[in-house]
Amino acid sequence: MKTGNPWIFLTGWLLAWFLTTLPGVASEKMEEPSEAMVRTIAKSLRCAVCQNQSVYESNSDLAKDMLGVIRSKVVAGESEYAIRDYFFQRYGDYIYLEPTTQGSNRLLWIGPFVALLVGALALLAALKKWRRPSSPIAPVTPADHSFKERLQRELKQIES
Repeated sequence: MKTGNPWIFLTGWLLAWFLTTLPGVASEKMEEPSEAMVRTIAKSLRCAVCQNQSVYESNSDLAKDMLGVIRSKVVAGESEYAIRDYFFQRYGDYIYLEPTTQGSNRLLWIGPFVALLVGALALLAALKKWRRPSSPIAPVTPADHSFKERLQRELKQIES
């Protein structure tokens, strides 16, 4: 009893597998633009319960409610800025995962650069002072000669 060609069986099996997995792959890649916007907004907002997780990543009830609000506002056609501002009005600046460069946060963004500049200027001033002699070398005066002679006499007395 002769069976069919094994290549035909293998080709048929691969074709069946490919056709059954293709719709799943295609549905993952083809996503509604509104859902992409929901994901973008939800990933930029902090979950108020989890603190260090985005609304998109969190499983808390509050995050799920916030995600529902985001989704309904996106479907209603609101802009990303308007949705982010809606949550800002309710939770304050804390709701953003990345701090903004507005208001008092500007000091947090500019402060390290100002401190670095002040430190560099202080270091430069210290280096200039260090390289400069503290007092110029004074010429030898007759009083210095008398002191030197007296010192040599006393050293000779100590040695003898």
